[in-house]
Amino acid sequence: MLHKTAITASDVVRVEGLVKRYGDFEAVHGVSFFVSEGECFGLLGPNGAGKSTTIRMICCLAAIDGGTIQVLELPAFPGNQAIKQQIGVVSQDDNLDPDLTVRENIEIQGRFYGQSAGEARERAQELLVWMQLESKAKAQVRDLSGGMRRRLVIARALMGKPRLLVLDEPTTGLDPQARQLVWAKVRELKSQGVTIFLTTHYMDEAERLCDRLVIMDQGGILEEGPPAEVIARVVGEECLELSGISEDQQVQLARHLGDADVTFSEWQGEIWAVFGSQLDRLLQRWQTLDSSLPRFYRRRASLEDVFLRLTGRDLRE
Repeated sequence: MLHKTAITASDVVRVEGLVKRYGDFEAVHGVSFFVSEGECFGLLGPNGAGKSTTIRMICCLAAIDGGTIQVLELPAFPGNQAIKQQIGVVSQDDNLDPDLTVRENIEIQGRFYGQSAGEARERAQELLVWMQLESKAKAQVRDLSGGMRRRLVIARALMGKPRLLVLDEPTTGLDPQARQLVWAKVRELKSQGVTIFLTTHYMDEAERLCDRLVIMDQGGILEEGPPAEVIARVVGEECLELSGISEDQQVQLARHLGDADVTFSEWQGEIWAVFGSQLDRLLQRWQTLDSSLPRFYRRRASLEDVFLRLTGRDLRE
């Protein structure tokens, strides 16, 4: 087996009342959550929500101004090597050394974990095979594709057999094939008992991989729980998108929203979107009112619907 952990504590990460200030600006205020052993936990939010700041404090890269963070039963603070020796971090930037080969980029990481040259060589080979990079072992990093570089960063983060793996937007910019491979490796690590802490802007990624998640905005937590529960609670089970519908038709149909279990409805450009459950009843009601159905698309509600509902549709720079 590639990876095996032995954590006795039930909460690998416990954040309570976390506060981070930059001058008069409070980037994180009163945030609390926990990450259980062996789960994939998601931290979601738009740009500027406070995610990166929170991650830096968890990874012992930034000071805490209020509250507490426990990682693997140890207090988190800048430079805490006892924590850093037990976690692997895949940052947004690959920060690989372009002057070294693929193998050398991984092996050199072994020094941080006190591995001998032989141990580092053996572990690096194991990870190269596992991430399907063995054929590129002697290649220069500058010659790798974006997907290969990302896989190399993940392999390097696993050199010390971390108890906690922090993945900060691990599949940004990857093509579908590379993205699917990363997903498969995350699931495999999780099945082996590794605890995963994931941030991503891809809502489908979070929905597929995460056991639980929190959604942050403006430094605080808006929602938390298993993805399916969050979706059902915030927007409902399904969405009915109606296009080519006049305002008069919308008003007429709105009078009958009570015939279905509607959570909310809104205009999204030229589309009127209705969220809830049992929306087939709404379509049936429409047919009794008007035999000519508008163009419609009925789909399962998603985490992206939740995200936009909670954080808005305005662009964040």
